[in-house]
Amino acid sequence: MAAIYEHEISVAQADIDMQGHVNNLVYLRWMQDAAVAHSVAENWGKRRYDELGCGWVVRAHAIEYLSPAFAGEELVVRTWLSDYFTASVLRQYEICRVDDGKKLAKAETKWVLIDMIKRTPRRIPNEILAAFQLAPRGEASV
Repeated sequence: MAAIYEHEISVAQADIDMQGHVNNLVYLRWMQDAAVAHSVAENWGKRRYDELGCGWVVRAHAIEYLSPAFAGEELVVRTWLSDYFTASVLRQYEICRVDDGKKLAKAETKWVLIDMIKRTPRRIPNEILAAFQLAPRGEASV
């Protein structure tokens, strides 16, 4: 189990907006894709959450765009959990260009675990907490 998960991205032409760089909404999609891939890598895919009758929803996103990305570039989304609460986790992200290591964005999301029938927050089971190693809040060190 690695605290920091790396998710590789190839910037597609469809990701580009009218300014000629990656649209800001695409970064959110990449963040969600990286979070899901990290969960799956730790053996927590949809089936396991369904067995427990729970799933994750976003309470809040915060993102800072530092530099643009362009079509054809190879990127890496680094993501990790930096804190646990009763029914939520704080997940952080760094999006970097592979060629030069330049950080393009940094972000965090507060994810809340919900009961899928009641649609209300629920305590995070110990078996989920045990699957993910915490890393310090702030920037990834890889």
